[in-house]
Amino acid sequence: MNLIAAVSKDWGIGKGNDLLFHIPKEMKFFRETTLGKVIVLGRKTLESFPGKKPLKNRTNIVLTRDAHYAAEDVLLCHSPAELLELLKQYDTADVFICGGEQIYNLLLPYCDTAYITKVDAAADAEKFMVNLDGQPDWELAEESEPLEDNGYQFTFCTYKKRTD
Repeated sequence: MNLIAAVSKDWGIGKGNDLLFHIPKEMKFFRETTLGKVIVLGRKTLESFPGKKPLKNRTNIVLTRDAHYAAEDVLLCHSPAELLELLKQYDTADVFICGGEQIYNLLLPYCDTAYITKVDAAADAEKFMVNLDGQPDWELAEESEPLEDNGYQFTFCTYKKRTD
C-alpha cells in the first residue's frame, strides 16, 4: 500500500479539520497520483472535502468507528480488520492512504511506499504524522528539485520501506 501526504517542517498535516497549505501544484500531484485508484481515509477527512463529497474517479473507502455513519458513493468500514479484509480485493499498488492523523498512524505499518510533499514552512499544526526521516525502517528513495507555488517552497519525496 501507499501513503500520500503533504507535511510541514515538523511533519504537521492539519489544523481544524483542514490542510495546512493550499498549493495548486501539490494538489495536482495528489490528483494525478490517486486518479483511478483506491483511497482510504477517515470520516473527518471525508468531511473536509468540498461539499463533504468523496473524490471523483476514485474508489473512496472510509474507516469510521461510528456504526451509524452514512455517506454516499463511499465504501464504509467500521474496524481496521474489516478494512484490511476489504482491501484484499484490490492491488496494493493501487491503494493510497490519505489521512487523517489516526488513519496514517494506524495504516503506516502496512505501507511500503510513502509519497510525501515536504513544505519548507512551519505551521501551527494540530495533527501530525510520523516523521519518516526518523524511522529506521524507512528511507528516502527519491526527492525532486525544490519547487515553488503560491508562496511556498516544497519538494516531492518518495520514501520506501526498507526490506533488509
